[in-house]
Amino acid sequence: MVGKKKILKLMALLLVAMGISLGINTETSSAKTPYKTYTVDGYGRMEESQAAYLAENTILKFGKETLKGPSDLHVAEDGTVYVADTGNSRIIVGDTKGNLKKVVGEGVLQTPRGVYVTEDGNIYVADRDKEAVFVFNSEGTLLNTYGKPDNPLYGDGIAYKPIKIVVNKAGIMFVVCESNTNGIVEISPADGGTFLGYFGTNYASTSIQQVIYRAILTDEQRAKMVSNIPSTPDNLAIDEKGLIYTVTRGDEAKTLKRLNIAGTNMIQKTTDVYDEAPAAVAVGNNDNIYVVSAKGYIYEYNDLGEPLYVFGASDDGTQRVGLSRQATSIAIGANDEVFILDSDENRIQIYHPSEFTQKLHTALNLYSNGRYKDSRGPLTEVLQMNSMFDYANKAMGRAYFQESNYGQALTYARLAKDRDGYSDAFWEIRNNWLKNNVVALILIIIALYVAIKVVKTLDRKKGILNGVRNVNARLSENTLISNIKYSGYFMKHPFDGSYGIAREGRASWSAPSILLLIFTIEFIVDKYLCGFLQKTVREGRYELFTDIGTILVVIIALTACNYLVCTINEGEGTIKKIYTYFCYSLLPYIFFTPISFILSHILTENEQFLITLVKVIMYTWIIILAVLGIKEVNNYTGKETAKIIFLTAFTILIVALLIFIIYVLWAQVFEFIAAIVGEVVYRIG
Repeated sequence: MVGKKKILKLMALLLVAMGISLGINTETSSAKTPYKTYTVDGYGRMEESQAAYLAENTILKFGKETLKGPSDLHVAEDGTVYVADTGNSRIIVGDTKGNLKKVVGEGVLQTPRGVYVTEDGNIYVADRDKEAVFVFNSEGTLLNTYGKPDNPLYGDGIAYKPIKIVVNKAGIMFVVCESNTNGIVEISPADGGTFLGYFGTNYASTSIQQVIYRAILTDEQRAKMVSNIPSTPDNLAIDEKGLIYTVTRGDEAKTLKRLNIAGTNMIQKTTDVYDEAPAAVAVGNNDNIYVVSAKGYIYEYNDLGEPLYVFGASDDGTQRVGLSRQATSIAIGANDEVFILDSDENRIQIYHPSEFTQKLHTALNLYSNGRYKDSRGPLTEVLQMNSMFDYANKAMGRAYFQESNYGQALTYARLAKDRDGYSDAFWEIRNNWLKNNVVALILIIIALYVAIKVVKTLDRKKGILNGVRNVNARLSENTLISNIKYSGYFMKHPFDGSYGIAREGRASWSAPSILLLIFTIEFIVDKYLCGFLQKTVREGRYELFTDIGTILVVIIALTACNYLVCTINEGEGTIKKIYTYFCYSLLPYIFFTPISFILSHILTENEQFLITLVKVIMYTWIIILAVLGIKEVNNYTGKETAKIIFLTAFTILIVALLIFIIYVLWAQVFEFIAAIVGEVVYRIG
């Protein structure tokens, strides 16, 4: 019986060993995805999403040929993989299963850093140390060699060290040369290689500080400064239309560029989602763009440069599938697979799109081909899988817009926080409404004008508004109402109004407090209920207590600190007077905010400058009233007023700092007490 059990255990171990040996291929390996996928919501924040790509395979070698410090790869439409095997001075040609097809360039190449294959199968290799571009046919036979351009426009003192290359359909080569800051080298194959000039030169960034320094320093001092030269592109790619894509580290929001034939960047929108150390760029099958960073993070953008996903991660030494230690190249397969070349680990990671991403790409493809109605089907499925995926809402809104369904376009644009899409749809809706109602609108305006004229005429002849005037006169006798009305006089005549606060008993607690209450209500209503294009807070997020508390703290701090400073500096204002003129100074906000609130609901994105203008006038007016109130009520000169304003601001800063220090100290005291109590409870327990 014991022997039987041992035999069964041995058979089980053999079966497990056979399963493992069959499951592991010497050329590829598989593992679960060890990274997270992120997308960008309409507020510009990174949010975790379901997996966009699954890292399922890793090519470790082609046949029996291993890689050594590879620098670049190219994947043809038929799935053939070309790798610049830099450390072995050759080009490896294989398939996505790790099977070897051929080796190209042995004995010819020295340091191949870039590889590109044209539709006819010609293999272009950028060899840095050989200082040449080599061209092989599909069989690996050397066809041409293009060395340093013999042209004075290239620059005699500039080295020619090609590291990356792409070729357009006309055979013109675009070469990135190491440390060449003039731009991409453009070479025609005519006459053995004709230098056409530099292409897509990056701009050198200059700060205001540098401009000032260069203006005031001597020639000798300027010579010692670090030269302000443009960055060399790190990598490039080309699409079917011949547009060139580049990535450049250090260019921040302009890291990614799409250059037309004139070298002009066609990606107008900048994004905060970029990597500081981009390694390579590739163009997808749906006009989408991929960028991989040196640390292995992969960014996918749409054709406008808007981010779709960020996935992948840096290898922490575990060598798990999907993690990269030093990514140097990226390529896209015919079925949207993403190939990442890792030069440190000498391997190629292969990421396959998930069902979610496949549906999104289908929608992108339909949309880019003008089939807007058809794109809504896969977009609906995407939203069913993730209703919070804002880009799908944005794309859905744009699809509806192209179909002239502006109501639905407006709805989805709002869901996606797509300001441009919302503005375009709203403009169309407003335009249609005006076309249908312009006559009625004109008639209403005329009727109102006539009614006002009639009422004025009747009042002049028969005094029909005498009752209203009598009521207004009786109300004005009330001190509270009189002081509230006086705030309007202060707003229009701040000098005389300040005199009334200082000398005529117009200072009070009740009237300014009512104005402060109205100000608070308008502030909250405008913040949370203004038009979509003016909203600065997230939908459904309300912080009413924080808003009210902030307003109260600010007005109390201003009043108290200004009173302390004025008292020390022989000011004539009491705390009641100071509180009064600060609250009265808020009247322009109370008057103009309803106007900007209404405008926020009827203006498009291009017309928002009108609201900005209203707010500039409003805040300027408030500042003027507050400054004149400080000056006139306290009987200061202009110089003394400036001093008081500075001291008030400084006092507020000191008080805030003291409150923060006290808060931190008390927090530590409470933590200490809680720790002691916890220890006592633990000991007793």
